[in-house]
Amino acid sequence: MSRIYAADSRLMAELAAERRVFVPIEAIPRRVQQAFVSAEDQRFWEHRGVDPIGIVRAVLTNLDRLGSGRRPVGASTITQQVAKNMLVGSDQTLLRKAREAILALRIEQAMPKSRILEIYLNEIFLGQQAYGVAAAAQNYFNKGLDELTLAEAAFLAALPKGPNLYNPFRYPERALERRNWVLDRMLEDGAITPEEARAARAEPIVPRPTRRPDMIAVGQHFTEEVRRELIQRFGPEQTVMGGLVVRTSLEPALQAAAEKALRDGLMAYDRRRGGWRGPVAQISFAGTEWMPALEAVPRPPGMLPEWRLAVALEVREREARLGWLERPDPRGAPQPRLGTLALDAELRWARPVRDGRPGPEPTRLSQVLQPGDVVMVEPQAAAGPRAGAAAGGGGGGGAPPPRGGGGGGRDPATGRVMAMVGGWSFERSQFNRATQALRQPGSAFKPFVYLAALEQGIPPNAMFEDAPIEVMTAQGLWRPHNYNAGQYNGWVTMRQAIERSLNLVTVRVAREIGMERVADVAARFGVIDNMPHYLALALGAGETTVLRMAAAYASFVNGGRKVAPTLIDSVQDRRGRVLWRADIRECPGCDAADPAAGPPPLLEERPQVTDPIAAYQMVSLLQGVVQRGTAAAAIGNRLGRPVAGKTGTTNDYMDNWFVGFTPDIVVAVWMGYDEPRSLGPGETGGQNAAPVFREVVAAALKDSPPVPFRAPPGVALVRVNVGNATILEPFRPGTESGGGRRYGGEPGEDGAVAGGGASSLDRGLGGLY
Repeated sequence: MSRIYAADSRLMAELAAERRVFVPIEAIPRRVQQAFVSAEDQRFWEHRGVDPIGIVRAVLTNLDRLGSGRRPVGASTITQQVAKNMLVGSDQTLLRKAREAILALRIEQAMPKSRILEIYLNEIFLGQQAYGVAAAAQNYFNKGLDELTLAEAAFLAALPKGPNLYNPFRYPERALERRNWVLDRMLEDGAITPEEARAARAEPIVPRPTRRPDMIAVGQHFTEEVRRELIQRFGPEQTVMGGLVVRTSLEPALQAAAEKALRDGLMAYDRRRGGWRGPVAQISFAGTEWMPALEAVPRPPGMLPEWRLAVALEVREREARLGWLERPDPRGAPQPRLGTLALDAELRWARPVRDGRPGPEPTRLSQVLQPGDVVMVEPQAAAGPRAGAAAGGGGGGGAPPPRGGGGGGRDPATGRVMAMVGGWSFERSQFNRATQALRQPGSAFKPFVYLAALEQGIPPNAMFEDAPIEVMTAQGLWRPHNYNAGQYNGWVTMRQAIERSLNLVTVRVAREIGMERVADVAARFGVIDNMPHYLALALGAGETTVLRMAAAYASFVNGGRKVAPTLIDSVQDRRGRVLWRADIRECPGCDAADPAAGPPPLLEERPQVTDPIAAYQMVSLLQGVVQRGTAAAAIGNRLGRPVAGKTGTTNDYMDNWFVGFTPDIVVAVWMGYDEPRSLGPGETGGQNAAPVFREVVAAALKDSPPVPFRAPPGVALVRVNVGNATILEPFRPGTESGGGRRYGGEPGEDGAVAGGGASSLDRGLGGLY
């Protein structure tokens, strides 16, 4: 078994094709042995490998069931099952059955019955990757064999016939019925007394959660991404059977905060745009007998642990009486709870959906609920259930919000991914929107256009015109426009353009420097490889992932060095030898014998994707976006530390982005539908994605002091006026006096880039738009 650990050494996951714990027959309790004998082979101690009486009984039973559609019963003995599992396989042929019977007879001649039963109880598959009774006892009940109750032993004995059919998580009633059948067989064999059988039947099946209690409950998308990377590096066999010890970069507390922030953002959007799509289910009950019907309602995928399924018992005009179940003792029976849901301001979001569109706010609870409706609620200690938790969702009534979302936080200095959220929940969708979803970044791509201009020596206070522009393309005349169509600002600085996210200025900047330079920057930073030289791609019409965007922005704060995202810190084999390590930096002198020589230098080997001055200029421009631009309302100075970043919103509001950073962390957030469609008019990255970024950074840095962005050597800081504020504008040496120079004019106008002009423009565009 391979194990994956978080950065704090807590267990995240165990990877295994087969979970086995061998236990000798002397250590397997007699009750466990007898439960399997009674369930699978009542005459095990009498027959010699093949049971003729059992064969006759099975033939008669199958003849009686002929034409009923019921599955035929078998007559394999425990010895035959040992032969099948270990020697002949499970082909459904008469030849296999004949070989199985012959081998069973020979096994009985070669081994004592106790040894055969020992092999069987240690080899039998019992579901959830558990092979053998000891592994199954741990998987289902987190117990050793000697700790199992009679009812639990009987349940394990019920599993060989169909581990998936009697899975207690999916089919609790079916599992209970089969468990009780095993108890009846044990009573019939005289292995237990009637009193013991009666007490065991009254005991409910209470399996432990599918995840071990000591495993962290967050980061399933992260774990799955690690598993895929391990398979890619080491192959599937070594990944699940190599006993690997995998140490990752996941910070569980930050991961939990990131998941909560994204879910809160998705629910806020869903309440604003989604409305109420109906209950999870509708049940019927008589009088006060609602508990069995509610307990039978399956838990919807993606339902949060703190939510409960509640049934509307009585619905009045202004309030409803709800009932739900709590299980204070995990091993005890569920206890009923009652509460009141009031029609107040918090329930205004529950607008009934008609023809896919939310209607007006409800004025009566009967517009939302009917008696017997099952909804999701979050019980509150004093005020009863909170209505907000009953958010409706796409596809089915009462499901979690249907919007996709992805986000991640990483260390900009090392690229270690400390948190990754691939969607609402891994249970609902295993698709990782942070690494697998290719989406248009929109205006979040603009920094790479402006960086290409900064690399060419154009200063941040250079002037570009914000005015209508027309570009002839192969598809016809293209007329881009700003977010506020029809509003123009005349000549503005490059800083003002990126802070206000002006599309027309961005197009002029890209046309001035040439799209080949923009594509080169996008490739160097790993945003988009081999980007076509279409001018529209300067506005973010290409496709990339959340992880790539976060890595690219990390290079800004990292002095222009390339940052490769890593999820795994190290991998060791079962003997502790390091097979792979993410940090491959050389450290000459680390093994020096004399500690007085001081710390050895670490050699930086990561490539420089842009010069440090251009990277710092971009950091300064993106600080302006947060302080005065499109992210000011959502972030501004709320974090109490230097923050930089860029919003992004694509055509028809299909994608919302915010990618930002501090000197300590980089966070990228995307929100949108899995199948691209509009989030709704006015739904922007600044409104939806930026607040999620704010909450994640606040949780990550709540106990750390503010740290300023570090200016590189050689940069010229000049105090300039920006609106009503004064800032230190970073300049490349020799460009400080270029303020007010106009760029991006028509051929022949002042402002052509050195070596540029109309001929340079033609070469840069290459005739493609």
